[in-house]
Amino acid sequence: MKPLKNTVVFLFFLAVILAAPFAARAETKGVEHGKRYDRLVVRNVVLIDGKGTPARGPVDVVVEGNRIAAVVGADKRAGAYKNEAHIIDGAGMYLLPGLINSHIHLHDERAGRPQPFEYEHKIYLSCGVTTVRDVGTDPKKALAERRKSQEGSIVAPRIYVYLVAGGRTPEEARKSVRAIKEQGADGVKLFGMDRDIMAAVTDEATKLGLKVAHHIGVEEIDARDAAEFGVDTIEHWYGIPDAALKGSQNFPPSYNYNNESDRFRWAGRLWREADPDKLEDVLEEMVEKGVGWIPTFSTYEACRDMTRARNLPWFREYLHPALEAYFAPSPERHGAFSWGWSTEDEIAWKENYRIWMKAVRDFADMGGVVGAGDDAGFIYTLYGFTYLSELELLQEAGFHPLDVIQCATGNNAKLMGLENELGRVRAGYLADLILVDENPLANLKYLYPTGVLDIKDGKAVTRGGIKWTIKDGIVYETPRLMREVREMVANAR
Repeated sequence: MKPLKNTVVFLFFLAVILAAPFAARAETKGVEHGKRYDRLVVRNVVLIDGKGTPARGPVDVVVEGNRIAAVVGADKRAGAYKNEAHIIDGAGMYLLPGLINSHIHLHDERAGRPQPFEYEHKIYLSCGVTTVRDVGTDPKKALAERRKSQEGSIVAPRIYVYLVAGGRTPEEARKSVRAIKEQGADGVKLFGMDRDIMAAVTDEATKLGLKVAHHIGVEEIDARDAAEFGVDTIEHWYGIPDAALKGSQNFPPSYNYNNESDRFRWAGRLWREADPDKLEDVLEEMVEKGVGWIPTFSTYEACRDMTRARNLPWFREYLHPALEAYFAPSPERHGAFSWGWSTEDEIAWKENYRIWMKAVRDFADMGGVVGAGDDAGFIYTLYGFTYLSELELLQEAGFHPLDVIQCATGNNAKLMGLENELGRVRAGYLADLILVDENPLANLKYLYPTGVLDIKDGKAVTRGGIKWTIKDGIVYETPRLMREVREMVANAR
């Protein structure tokens, strides 16, 4: 064989190899924003599933109504699917299960100013979040938004509602749980409470089949108690290092837990006081009792660098003025503690994160289930964007990007008892999907709807961003949702 011929053959096979991950481009047709179809085909995508396995593809995904009907190898034949009325061409794109946010609060006001639910809903969808777990909103409002989302009468993620339980006596606490069940809520949210009250709440919730999410405060209860009583998830991290202390934390005599500045400043010094051996025992007990952990790293990220937090780039176009007003330092509002924040405070919190992240990584290595949530709307955190920051922080904590995606999808579904319906791209599962035009395993920043700045041919370009979000079979063009959010913010200003 002549050298030229060898070269031609080599180049031919090289082209085939490089093109192998993606089938030939198809045509997107018959797809409109905000519509659900009897049958929709998403073609030629590389699949990143929610079970922690490597990407594979290209595949075709068939959606019928609001369910995934089939996931098959891409049909590369000429004229394939020519009789289909509704097709999304996914060539060059990556398909993931819709992201699940396990810790949100639905806000229709901030700092006494109106802020429409629509604003929060559309940002979450733009950031790929198709399911949220609301933990502690006004019951009537939360349940009404859940109903409208189920009906498809509003543009919103799938909503699950956990209502706050409690009472002055164990019997009052049990009655509150029964009332939550009667209202049709999906679970129970616990804040700080005494042992006998908590024992009654968790016992009643277990009897009624309600999941329990626990925000432990600096209180009588710690993570060992939560595990003993059978909570399903511990939110944030309160109660975990507390259970590993030798006595009480070394608070100054002037400390007041109801003073937000005191509370957050000294929270930043807690993890260093936890005994490592005792902490390992606490984590092992949580794993043994099946307690999941929603760390919400992103909720407190401002504490590491307050100046950066106040000046995030997406605030310029997407920060609603009501939320901006809420962020302003004030002793009257939860999480608005940033006045007088010092270099020493930030150094303490950076050390806090180092130990905390190692604990979450150790917990996962022991077999514990870690989920993802953002608790946005406080401390300079913006819905959706902060959730994507949470994914980056999980990677910083030592999770491989595949495991990060699993935390955000399959793990969250499991913690909510929805692992047979959500968190996977699998036949029979609900059709919650997102399409990204760059590989998020290479850079999780590609998930941000604002994309990633790059240089091509000497010119600045934007790469990445979720292009399509499909929730319950309803197709949304993410750039259009983001445009609507920008308009909402501009009008409010």
